[in-house]
Amino acid sequence: MPPIVLASTSPYRRELLQRLHLPFSVQAPRVDEQALRGESPGATACRLALAKAQAVALDHPGAIVIGSDQVADVDGEALSKPGMHEAALAQLTRMQGRDVVFHSALAVIGPDGGQQVDDVRTAVRFRRLPVGQLDAICASSSRTTAPARPRSSRSASRCSSRSAPTTRLR
Repeated sequence: MPPIVLASTSPYRRELLQRLHLPFSVQAPRVDEQALRGESPGATACRLALAKAQAVALDHPGAIVIGSDQVADVDGEALSKPGMHEAALAQLTRMQGRDVVFHSALAVIGPDGGQQVDDVRTAVRFRRLPVGQLDAICASSSRTTAPARPRSSRSASRCSSRSAPTTRLR
């Protein structure tokens, strides 16, 4: 089996891949993660997932390289990573009582250079919470306190790539 390389610095993505009990290595991709002007959130997630995989694949010819990205979408607008507490609080306040679509894109580059990119969309309805509770959530690093209630709205689509044709891996 060819080596598997995860093109990510995310501890969560590393943990997910470890569940497969397959040997893999990790390399941080060097990719500008800014959305392009006029780009939809789903297109951004797909482009970045593929760019991460392509960047790392250059260092690992013959490997299976996995790249991923996730973009939150509120009414067609991508939410950036808030960074600061105040920005996180503003985002959670904006999302209260609303549906947010999370575009989780996965790109795989095979040993022969074949590429596949998919976008799994998950719709989440955010609850309304008092400002004090939202503030506490922003101050916490726990993933289990997010004020969301998953809905049963999940779908997947194939992404198209401008930089390389999308093909199925064997």
